Amino acid sequence: MAETLISPGVLPRENDSSFVSSRPVTVGAAIIGPTVKGPVEVPTVVTTYSEYVNKFGTTFTSGSATNLKTYTYFTSIAAYNYFTNGGQSLLVARTVSGSYTAASSSAITNNIVNTSGAPATGSYTFTAANTGSIYQGAYISVGSNTWYFSGWGNSTSYNNALDYAYFSTGSNWVGGLATAINNWTELQPYVSASTAGSTLILSGSAGNTAINGVTLYTSSYIGDAGGLAATLGGATPSTTSTAFVLETLSKGIIVNSTSTEISNNILPSGSKDNVRWQIVNANTSSGTFDLLIRRGDDNILQPVILETWTNLNLDPNSNNYISRVIGDMREAYDSVNNQIIYDGTFSNKSKYVRVKQINYTTPNYLNSVGNLSVAAYSASIPVNASGTFGSAVGNIKGGANFYHNINSSNTQGLVGANYDNMINLLSNKDDYRFNILLTPGLYDADYAQQVSTIINNTQDRGDNIYVLDPVGYGEQISTVVSQASTRNTSYATEYWPWCQVVDPASGELVWVPASTMIGGVYAYNDSVSEPWFAPAGINRGGLSTVVRAEQKLAQTNRDTLYNGKINPIATFPGQGIVVYGQKTLQTQASALDRVNVRRLLIALKSYISQIANNLVFEQNTIATRNQFLSQVNPYLTSVQQRQGLYAFRVIMDDTNNTPDVIDRNELIGQIYLQPTKTAEFIYLDFNVTATGATFPG
Repeated sequence: MAETLISPGVLPRENDSSFVSSRPVTVGAAIIGPTVKGPVEVPTVVTTYSEYVNKFGTTFTSGSATNLKTYTYFTSIAAYNYFTNGGQSLLVARTVSGSYTAASSSAITNNIVNTSGAPATGSYTFTAANTGSIYQGAYISVGSNTWYFSGWGNSTSYNNALDYAYFSTGSNWVGGLATAINNWTELQPYVSASTAGSTLILSGSAGNTAINGVTLYTSSYIGDAGGLAATLGGATPSTTSTAFVLETLSKGIIVNSTSTEISNNILPSGSKDNVRWQIVNANTSSGTFDLLIRRGDDNILQPVILETWTNLNLDPNSNNYISRVIGDMREAYDSVNNQIIYDGTFSNKSKYVRVKQINYTTPNYLNSVGNLSVAAYSASIPVNASGTFGSAVGNIKGGANFYHNINSSNTQGLVGANYDNMINLLSNKDDYRFNILLTPGLYDADYAQQVSTIINNTQDRGDNIYVLDPVGYGEQISTVVSQASTRNTSYATEYWPWCQVVDPASGELVWVPASTMIGGVYAYNDSVSEPWFAPAGINRGGLSTVVRAEQKLAQTNRDTLYNGKINPIATFPGQGIVVYGQKTLQTQASALDRVNVRRLLIALKSYISQIANNLVFEQNTIATRNQFLSQVNPYLTSVQQRQGLYAFRVIMDDTNNTPDVIDRNELIGQIYLQPTKTAEFIYLDFNVTATGATFPG
């Protein structure tokens, strides 16, 4: 339509002024450390403590079989304190020692006849005669595929081959475990029988493609037809196949629930930390079924259903296709490119499982008139049943040092290098946003390499503050101060001493490094005031869940620590245990040597930078500058009203965006701030005067 009038007339035009500017995203804390379960090296956001418990667990047992003890990782205790004190969002990056894998579901069967798979295990006895040149053997024959069990005796023609199994496909002899013996291939140890009349033991093995339920024969010569000896496994071919396979998102043997059900549907290996699956309402008329994800330790009388997925199907063209609804995405850390790689088609919507494999699909299950489109499809639908998950590997390291026993070689079963991948990954500012970083269990004295990397990453990011611990348990003040003197940055802060707390999961009294508790202090500070208020003192620095500090600090002790850039955790009679300092590790005196000012700058930079992101590639005009000013000035005014700033000024006009700046495709904004300071040193002069004296005005 023309936008101008050539001849007289009326031209209606639209001007849309309803665009809503996206508000900057607010973020929470991040924590790197070991957990009981959950995704390994895949940072995951949780928004409540209950969600944390469901995904990452709480307690676990470790020790010898006769001396098992319950433990809780610092990560879990820190998460509890963070959410209990008002935290809204926590990014958890789980670290482990060794290889960890997910658990796969037991067979979720349908009604399709299974004509392939490893043979069943069975023992069969044959009386093998050795007469002249005839050497008895046995074989399984199915179509063109034949399993031979031969060499019962001494045979020069077969190179004295004893106890060997051979697989034939047509005229080609193949096998994967062996050395060639003439034209045969040895596949040990499928068969064990060396003398006449001995027992032939047949067992399944990887790569074995013989068929369940086929018939086992004996023969005078290899390959000759002989008399019926037994039916393999004592049964006919299986009448079921596996419809699809599920896999847990959590990794480690703790998520294995594999066991045989006992009374009331109880799984002996079921626990609060693993799950089981159940298919219900399978309907071959519609091709649908429901899937329940249940907690591993429930029972038929008291089922604990974690997730319910209804009207699922195996039709890839349907919106209810199981992979589309539940998700099939596998996430893993790529150390080469320092990123998470994604393998799959559909994002995971389940919090517990993903679809690992679908063996039978039913495209367009019902035709246009509502009838079954392919007769065989009805057998593909899984049958009503329940099952378990298993085959996961990865366990809590034996001999791990916990709580106050962590040291330079063992911190909760890990070493410093186990943290490196997640330290590197969280340097990615584009993918992971947070304003506080915690690593309880990594302390500076023994894990300086990891701490240095984190501090460098934090300075490069510029959007968070790192709360670290200077030393392990049992050190003296002089050692603490000496350790802090090696650091100089406003993006990190240290607290001391260690704290004794009641483990929220086990109820035991345990010692934890101070950083375990500080995330909760920051969360409480932000919930009752603002990030630019000092997270310290009686009003906002109280540690109500701490039973006692490692040391009771006198005034002189606190003075020494504060002069050394360490924030003391003080004990005051009648007032409890309190964070009594808010210094950063910056050595030179400036506004940024205080936590509240550093956090003010972090909050302002995060908010204003996200506003500026919306201007990239926009026209470099007055209108664009005004759009920026119209959002930033009101925000800074609100910060000033909320006691974050004494004054501010924002300049983005022709004075700093001259023609040569514009020609370089640049847009410059200058923001001047006067941050408010906290009253940390209060002097009260009590002046006693004579009777009748006049008080100063």
